[in-house]
Parts: sequence; C-alpha cells; structure tokens
Amino acid sequence: MTTARTATPSTARAINDRLALDLLLERGPLTASDLRTLTGLSRPTVADLLERLQRSGLVAQAGESAALRRGPNARLYGLVADRAHLAGIDIRATGVSLVVADLTGQTLGTATVAATARTSAGADGPASTSARAEAGEVAEGGAGDGDLLVERTVETLLATAAEVGARELHTVAVGAPGLVDPVSGSLNNSGKLPEWHGKLLAALRARPGTEVILENEVNLAGIAEHRIGAARGRKDFALIWLGHGIGASVVLDGRLRRGASGGTGEIGFLPVPGTSGLPDATRCDGGFHSLASSAAICELGARHGLTAEPDGSEPGAEAVVRLAVRSGADDFLDELAGRIAVGASAICVVLDPGCVVLGGEIGQAGGPELAARVERQLARLSPLATEVRAGTAGGGAVLAGAVLTAGDAARRELFGGE
Repeated sequence: MTTARTATPSTARAINDRLALDLLLERGPLTASDLRTLTGLSRPTVADLLERLQRSGLVAQAGESAALRRGPNARLYGLVADRAHLAGIDIRATGVSLVVADLTGQTLGTATVAATARTSAGADGPASTSARAEAGEVAEGGAGDGDLLVERTVETLLATAAEVGARELHTVAVGAPGLVDPVSGSLNNSGKLPEWHGKLLAALRARPGTEVILENEVNLAGIAEHRIGAARGRKDFALIWLGHGIGASVVLDGRLRRGASGGTGEIGFLPVPGTSGLPDATRCDGGFHSLASSAAICELGARHGLTAEPDGSEPGAEAVVRLAVRSGADDFLDELAGRIAVGASAICVVLDPGCVVLGGEIGQAGGPELAARVERQLARLSPLATEVRAGTAGGGAVLAGAVLTAGDAARRELFGGE
C-alpha cells in the first residue's frame, strides 16, 4: 500500500514562488490582490512570497496601479528584468547574427559579424545538414581566418552586452547547422561545415559563469513558430524550412522531437519522385533538396520566365517567389506548391502532425498564397487532413528561438522547478 506524499513547507513555498514568477513573466507587473486572485493563495501567503522574491532580487516594486487608490493594495510588483541577461546566436556560413536580451526575453541589442569570402561559401539562410553538405559549404580559408572570425564574434557579443549594461551573460543559446547530439549536446559537423563553427562553440563554452546551449538551427526556428508564430497554441505540427536549403523540425504532444541522433528533420535526404537520381549518405543530390532548395526554385522561376534581383541581403529565390505572388504567376506557384507538397506528404503520412508550417525566408515570401496551394496539393497526396500555414517568424526565427531557449534555461535555474 502506498501513502500519498504531502509537500513539505519548503516545497510548497518553491511551487508558489514559481507560480507567481511565471504569472509576472506572462502578464507583466501585478498587484498583490491580482496575485491572490490568479493563484488562489491567501493574503498572508502572497505577502510572504512577495517578500521572499524581493529579497532574492527577482521581483521589485514597479509603481502603482492606476485602477486602485494609493496605498499598499495599489503597489505593482514586477520581475527584475536585468537580474540576468541572455544571448541568442545564429551561426551561418556567411557569418554570425546575435541578440542580447534581458530575463524576460526583451531584446536589448543586436549585432552581426560577417565572414570573409575565405571562411564562407555564401549560404543565405538556415538549412539542415543535408542542405549545407549539398551546397559544398566547406571553409576554404586557412585556420587563421576562422580563428579571427571566432575572436571577432566573441568580442562583438561581449561589447553588445556591455553596451546594454550586461556585465555578464547568464545563458547563451546557439543555433547551428548540423546534427546536435541530444545526449551530449555536441555538434556533429561530419566535415561538411566551416571549422570555425566548432571553434566558436568552444570559445563560448570556455567563458566561466555562462551556460551555453547548442541546438540545431531549424529546431530553434520550430520553437519560435510554436511559441510566438504560426503554430502557437498547437500541440502537434511540423515546420518545413524553405531557405538556402531544406530542413524540418517536428513538435508532437507539445515537445520538440530530435530523434535518436538529433537527425529528425533531415528531409533534404528524403528520396522523392521528380529528381534525376537518389541521395546517398553524404550528398542529398536527388533528394527533396533537389526539388525545393533555393537553387532549385531559382531554376524553376527561370523556366517560367521569372527573374528578380535580390533586395539587399534577400536571397534570389525569395525575390522570385515574392515576384510570383505579386504578379499572380499561377503556373509557377502551382508547380512549386506541388514540389513542396511531395515532401510534406512524406512527413504527414508518417507523423500525422495535422499542421505544416512553411517557414524560412521563402515560406514567408510565399505567404498564405503559397500555403493555400500547398494545402490543396497535399490533400491530393495524403489521406490525412492537414492544415498548411505560412510561417510568421520569418528569417529571424532562429534568433527568436534561441532567445526563448536561453530564457527558459535561465528561468529554470533562477525560478526553480521544471
């Protein structure tokens, strides 16, 4: 016979504190009365937890409520946003983008560090390992070029943090192409990516007092679409990243799924009809990448008489898709949608996510118009009802997902609990 366990006073206090902190994070400053209403806790319990949280430096008075008369009941309490600082980093073959944020996830500063031609092979967006490998994005410069880029990136990160008043960074989340081992957290480069990627991770991890979290970049994009983007509120969905290359992330039962080796979503290697051959273990020529990568979309556009000059850093395929939507190029959009639906169908008939989000720069460029066409084509290929949505987090989804991930980790440590 088992006996029900009763929470100890210290455990109950920790649970109540975490509940209050989560409410302050979600809703912003609240009065003690608000907290009593939202938590169901007694007046003395709320008073005690507010005193504890103020002593810990996590909560401070943040003015008074305009809806209440002056006095103790009108005092607003809010999270101390600068109690800890976070950073998100997006590593691409062309360089690094980074953002520094406070404990609430509010962006405080951003920066980019461009790679030289010798350390970059010209990628223009996040992609799976397969996409990077197929594109041949191997660093061509010597070790000195990569070392200099690593040094400049770390210096830029620290300078950006200092400019916004962050003396140290509590947690840094890094999005990188490649397989991230779900147990060890190590990056499996497999020799297809610039050497400086691994060196940058080592340099960040060498800094004392900062936790560094590594995640596959498309997985971070999926986290962003799930938490703040097109898949918000859904327990199940799959993101297909359409950028320079092809990748996917999968969320089932509200949890990101990485697979045994971190390889969930390597759909560039997916064998599909309509290509000239089959992919192999090292190259995804003949796989889904050959149908829907940036280069493939540009070739398809040219065949339909669609050419567009990129605007600034905008990838060529993104410009072509925007032009097609703007000009009503139905034949091109239908053929592109058919290609995307082939890959989406393979995901759907195995996982049945119920929703597919078209992410990345190209997914965002196609918008609802392309998503609707993919949904119609997908309905012809799969017996499972699946909604297709355009991603809303766009090309910045990797950084957004990195900040969310860093914030979750920092708050777990500072707030306690899971």
